[in-house]
Amino acid sequence: QVQLVESGGGLVQAGGSLRLSCVASGSIFRPYSMGWYRQAAGKERELVARITSGSSTNYADSVKGRFTISGDNAKNTVYLQMNSLKPEDTAVYYCDAQVRFRQYWGQGTQVTVSS
Repeated sequence: QVQLVESGGGLVQAGGSLRLSCVASGSIFRPYSMGWYRQAAGKERELVARITSGSSTNYADSVKGRFTISGDNAKNTVYLQMNSLKPEDTAVYYCDAQVRFRQYWGQGTQVTVSS
């Protein structure tokens, strides 16, 4: 089992920045990947960014150039630095981990961007 705890959400004005953190604990075996998804009200959950234990990354087109995902393998922590935030980035952000073909989810953290 893998447990994920997110933090760092909040309310920010458009153009501002936030950094989300996700700490993983439990049975984490390499190779693994961790990522951030988001779900806005009335919409489906979508992938925002992903990073592998080998530090490969990928991003949704909507956040490229604004968001940066990074990881600290020693701390089993993944970060999402979000800059130039837009109102359309408002959503609940979920951390996930994929380990040995199983997917685990955090509880989610609310990000609200005011215009």
